[in-house]
Amino acid sequence: MMGLSAGLKPNTNKGGALTMKFKQSVGQNQRIERITSSHLVVGIDMAKETHVAQATNFRGIVLSNRHFSFKNTHSGFETLKRWMDELQRKHRLKGLIIGMEPTGHYWNNLANWLVAQGQNVS
Repeated sequence: MMGLSAGLKPNTNKGGALTMKFKQSVGQNQRIERITSSHLVVGIDMAKETHVAQATNFRGIVLSNRHFSFKNTHSGFETLKRWMDELQRKHRLKGLIIGMEPTGHYWNNLANWLVAQGQNVS
């Protein structure tokens, strides 16, 4: 059916009206509900050598001029932290939510480093 995105399943009600069923887990919904207007939301694309991060507000509006690339090293992680801290100060955001896709094993070092810094990682 044209116009359907991944994650949506067509369903017809009584009377033939078309509705959509969203496939989201309870855990995923709970994570989404944690996001408030005081959060910086950072999504990170993981790679072997260089990761790429983008920051948005709770509505998904991009808050940085461009994405932020950083090395998969301790010093790269520190530059990410400084970038996130600066965006939080600039936009007066108190909370931070970090999400990353666990690609292979490349995410392990960053996730462990962020947890050691007291950050929650999704």
